[in-house]
Amino acid sequence: MKPTLQPAPNSSPKATAGAVRPAFPVRLPVPVGGPVAIKVIAACAGSVRTSAQIGLKSKPAKGSQPVQGTSAGIGLDSGAVRARMVHKLQLQGVADAQVLAAMGLVERHRFVDSALVNQAYEDTSLPIGLGQTISKPNVVARMLELLLEGRQGAPDKLGRVLEIGTGCGYQAAVLSHLAREVYSIERLRGLHDKARENLRFLRLPNLHLLYGDGMLGYARGAPYAAIIAAAGGEAIPPAWIEQLAVGGRLVAPLQAAGGAQALVVVDKTPQGIRQTLLEAVHFVPLKSGTSY
Repeated sequence: MKPTLQPAPNSSPKATAGAVRPAFPVRLPVPVGGPVAIKVIAACAGSVRTSAQIGLKSKPAKGSQPVQGTSAGIGLDSGAVRARMVHKLQLQGVADAQVLAAMGLVERHRFVDSALVNQAYEDTSLPIGLGQTISKPNVVARMLELLLEGRQGAPDKLGRVLEIGTGCGYQAAVLSHLAREVYSIERLRGLHDKARENLRFLRLPNLHLLYGDGMLGYARGAPYAAIIAAAGGEAIPPAWIEQLAVGGRLVAPLQAAGGAQALVVVDKTPQGIRQTLLEAVHFVPLKSGTSY
């Protein structure tokens, strides 16, 4: 059954994705069922370069140190390592130049535990603690490419994006190079804190980390040009549909019959909701509430 579309709380029907964002920090109103406080941390300042400028390569962040056992330029800090990963993504069918450039910019090994850094650029998911994983590079690139395909017209970037499930912060970092503004919400306090530490060195001014219940979305930042989720349930939460702008796109895993998951693309049009099921995926289950 399709969710009933209603205006998101604290937004108006005339609001657009370019609306003035709320001041920080903020605390959400107490919802039915218990208090949910969301703290917002803005990761500070960095610049974005195009694929032409970087050749799908990038230098280590200013002040950053090479991973132990490697040296800048020849080890995991080398842009050549990420360029090889990007080349594999191209061979797997990822074609969007902006997605490929963003994947080449972000050093994935900085978002995994030190014992796993040698596997960071393999096309595999890796544990990040608390029963969660960092998604395969191919899955990240595929979902981001689907988001960009939903753009209306040909803007340089997506507008305001909501990410459900920050995890270790890797996908949020990639998203920051593809969107004008990113809100990323995590329900597990331990992962929220880990992501904050992982992202600190990148100094990204357009990325805001939130601790709270992702199933409720974040109405204060709505409407969103795009919403992406890293956890799958039996249905898309109505709050996400309400907070998605008309003309916007949502990409998330959805539990199908038999318990299997598949990627779903939801487009919110002036005529209503259009939902498209795609390939099978495997994500952690979508849960409500918050936890330490």
